Amino acid sequence: MASSSSSFSVTSPWLYDVFLSFRGEDIRDTFIAHLNHALMEKGIRTFIDEDEVKRGDEISPVLLQAIEDSKTSIIVLSENYASSTWCLDELLKILECKKSRQQLVLPVFYHVDPSYVRKQEGSFGKALAKHAEKLNVDMKKLQLWKEALQEVANLSGDHLTNGNEAKFIEGIVQDISRFIESHSYLPVAKYPTGLDSQLRDIMNLHLSVGTNDVRMVGILGLGGIGKTSLAKAIWNSIAFRFEASCFLANVSDHSNRGRGLVRLQETLYSKIFRGRRSLEIDSIDSGINIIKRILHSKSVLLILDGVDHITQLDTLAGACDWFGEGSRIIITARDQHLLTAHGVDSTYKMKLLNYHDALQLFCWHAFKQQKPVEGYDKFVEQIISYAGSLPLALTVLGSDLYGRSESEWKSSLDKYKQIPHQDIQKILQTSYERLSEEEKNVFLDIACFFNGQLQLDDVIIKILDSSSFCPNFSIPRLREKCLISEFDGRLQMHDLLRDMGREVVRQESPENPGARSRLFFYKDVREVLEDDTGRNKVEAIVIDFPEGDEIIHLSPNAFKNMKRLRLFRCINAYFYGEPNCLPNSIRVLDWLNCPLQSMPSEFRGDNLFILQMVGSHIQEICFEFKVFRESATLVFFFSLSSSLSSSLSLSSSIRKQTFFSLLLLFVFSLLYIFALLFFCSSCLHSFYSDLFFQCRLFFLYFFLFKFIFPMPPSMSPNKGHRLPISSTAP
Repeated sequence: MASSSSSFSVTSPWLYDVFLSFRGEDIRDTFIAHLNHALMEKGIRTFIDEDEVKRGDEISPVLLQAIEDSKTSIIVLSENYASSTWCLDELLKILECKKSRQQLVLPVFYHVDPSYVRKQEGSFGKALAKHAEKLNVDMKKLQLWKEALQEVANLSGDHLTNGNEAKFIEGIVQDISRFIESHSYLPVAKYPTGLDSQLRDIMNLHLSVGTNDVRMVGILGLGGIGKTSLAKAIWNSIAFRFEASCFLANVSDHSNRGRGLVRLQETLYSKIFRGRRSLEIDSIDSGINIIKRILHSKSVLLILDGVDHITQLDTLAGACDWFGEGSRIIITARDQHLLTAHGVDSTYKMKLLNYHDALQLFCWHAFKQQKPVEGYDKFVEQIISYAGSLPLALTVLGSDLYGRSESEWKSSLDKYKQIPHQDIQKILQTSYERLSEEEKNVFLDIACFFNGQLQLDDVIIKILDSSSFCPNFSIPRLREKCLISEFDGRLQMHDLLRDMGREVVRQESPENPGARSRLFFYKDVREVLEDDTGRNKVEAIVIDFPEGDEIIHLSPNAFKNMKRLRLFRCINAYFYGEPNCLPNSIRVLDWLNCPLQSMPSEFRGDNLFILQMVGSHIQEICFEFKVFRESATLVFFFSLSSSLSSSLSLSSSIRKQTFFSLLLLFVFSLLYIFALLFFCSSCLHSFYSDLFFQCRLFFLYFFLFKFIFPMPPSMSPNKGHRLPISSTAP
């Protein structure tokens, strides 16, 4: 299969591991038969020309194609090798593929002195002389044969004189085995649906193999999107075009083990030398020096898969000047900032599968065919919607459902929506586990409460900031790590990432919802608030019940043990009963149709950041809010029942602020009127003619006053309106 710079495939470019070139009449039934048998015993695929009959002087196109389709070539140079023009043409093609496809060529000098081959002496010189005497031999080709013999004689090979032939063959097989293992075809995927188009994109737009520049290219995407599969497909397509190549898988996992980075350096060294050399490296620094020394003059393909820390890149591929001309370094990661900080030349962002490819991939795993089996169409649609076109999920769920009945499919779908499949959870959760504590908290809050949330007036940022989660730093970091995205002001998270986060919370206490940090599933919320099972672990509660099931029989002591509760939000529930207490740790209290007549006596509201109680029965709030805390804003939203008294008692500090603000407004208005009358008495006509100017002057004074003396929270014009926070029902 000829190579092409514009055609790429996820399938293997090699049909054979070894092409055997030899002079049949010399050694076919002896040395070659034994060598071929030993290679096949090791599972090495060989191509051997079984046809002794040579038709004409031109080499068979079948043989030429077989040479191109072979990963390595063994050239057995025996006494009469050069007497066959067929063998000499094979040699030319093999050396051409050595240059163009980076094939390994291993010469074997079988009872032949390598110097005779190099200098064309002895039987080799006589054979070439006979070829020259033939009238139909092109003298230019004769010169090419001579150069080819000289080149192959200068290659590192094996020389058999009078030693043990069986042991000699064993050594050859070991060398070939090591090379094949270090340059093996990497299995991409059982069904690589949708991968070809992404392979073409990255090859043509980012890698441009064949140019002399050195490039570092990142492959970015969330877990399970296919980064490793794409990296393997790239390896299979172009590894043969480089002098040296190395694929280091699971870099993050290996680096976290004992002497992990040093062992990775040793593996890199061994693979660069195709398994023929090994080296024990003392330290990371000495390893860096060794790698730079051996790579700077070589064209190298290095793929670092699953990188999660800058130290790994600094240790294995510190800079482009470590590598020779034409080298390509490919890094797969889930963190954009990591790639940017290392200075990659470009980044390819993985895409989710389109619907057609997602359908095909799932069906191949679930039905072993491209289309759904009759009667399963509706289930397939639900699965693809649930999986969100993520290849990992489609593969795992398709394999899990293969061969199952319709009733099993239905039950499985219900189960997946409650508890994610463990194989999907395991892969996605690795991204969560690598986050800082603040990033974990923000991620879980978004997964449980704010997915698809509008960010109008930075409400979410303020809510998260009130809990000291540093959202202005954490949210961009989550975006860089492919865990959230933002579109038109909305925070968006892939449904499977959302479910992964919610499962992390559920696993905090699988049997007791009251011991989890966040409550969002309506059945769990009902159990905790009605049965008084909430514990100190609870930090946030959001109530969003299905229609027709909105009544909660609230336990009086429901909040008694929730000493760390920071967020309580009721979207649509109605309550029977009132709580005796509320935790003073609450920062956001958003309680639709709150049944309380007044706040509990021991509730001080010291930490309140947002208070929203639309449709509440509250008639009096008698505690003092710390309104003017630095970097905090307390927002009041009340809508009192018309049948109840609308008297609202604020703290003395707020009443004083309101009184002084109104007094200043009154004084300022009097001053303005006196100034206006004075002006009118001097020029009444001018006053009417310049009325527009006077209006502008009034509004200027008014807005200046608003800037100097802002309206207190108690006079907020937003009464009766709810915060723009979306539903969080699972």
